[in-house]
Amino acid sequence: MPTGTPEETSLLRGVSADNHDVELKAVAAISVNGKSLAKNEKLCVEERVETSHGTVLVAVQGPRNKPAILTYHDLGLNHVANFQTFFNFSETKNLMSNFCIYHVNAPGQEEGAETLPEGFVYPTMDELSEQLIDVMAHFNLNRIIGLGAGVGANILARFAINYPEKVDGLILINTASTAAGWIEWGYQKLNARHLKSKGLGEGTLDYLMWHHFGRGYQERQHDLSQVYREYFVQHLNAKNLALFIDSYVQRSDLGIVRELDETKKDKVRRITVPVLNVVGAHSPHEDDTVTFNGRLDPTNSTWLKIQDCSMVLEEQPAKIIEAMRLFLQGLGFAINVSRRRLTSNASEG
Repeated sequence: MPTGTPEETSLLRGVSADNHDVELKAVAAISVNGKSLAKNEKLCVEERVETSHGTVLVAVQGPRNKPAILTYHDLGLNHVANFQTFFNFSETKNLMSNFCIYHVNAPGQEEGAETLPEGFVYPTMDELSEQLIDVMAHFNLNRIIGLGAGVGANILARFAINYPEKVDGLILINTASTAAGWIEWGYQKLNARHLKSKGLGEGTLDYLMWHHFGRGYQERQHDLSQVYREYFVQHLNAKNLALFIDSYVQRSDLGIVRELDETKKDKVRRITVPVLNVVGAHSPHEDDTVTFNGRLDPTNSTWLKIQDCSMVLEEQPAKIIEAMRLFLQGLGFAINVSRRRLTSNASEG
């Protein structure tokens, strides 16, 4: 993990015997005035990749001879809606110039996707994670750093459990590590049924807004929430999203445990790679990340709660990119990227 100022060390000190849970509080958020989710064709080169579980669209951003960061998006989104604005943020560009980004879109979730054929069997969550092996082979990648949100975070966690030798580290946002409970299962099945038969109804739209913004979002982030509401109404392929939701709601528990006895660690299922486990203070998924945190090894993981936001990449990119810089430098990457002046107050739990 990184060495440097006491501020940096306390922010991401994953090697201590205790798990340092952090809240960043005072880095200013950016304005969302004039924000658009329209795809910028100049940022990425798109390629379709055949996998053992179907075809996926991968958008590649940056020189391919550099270390790889692989992203995976959340429900109702794709690589454009979930990551484009963040990667276009000026300070993100500075750090990410050291990497090549591979944005993976789940089957049928990419921008302008055609409706998947009748009878198409959507991959399970484990199969979606297995697709990443073929993606890596297609691009001749030996190792990746994973950046995932929501469903994408769960998929990347599964991949790291099964292929730790291929993962240098994980940056995961709003991660659920358990199977769906009865309430979530019933609500999601209802959403999927409506999407298949009637398209995007008001109930499903409200659910998607809650999933990404939590409660009270109109008061906190009216402009940003309106952008996403309009995006969902105008751009979602309802039938394809229904299949993705079905896959997620039927997910299995990750099956990982926290084992502190060094002599027993190799005998249990766990995530062995470093993890930055992130959530926004207004996110409805905070409890999920706390549960996930309790199942991670405290010597190589950090739980990070970002104040004053729910969609952390959109609302607080400055905080996230600073945490990412420290995490990536702790892994030995982007060592020469200078730290900007950090005015945050960090509190440890």
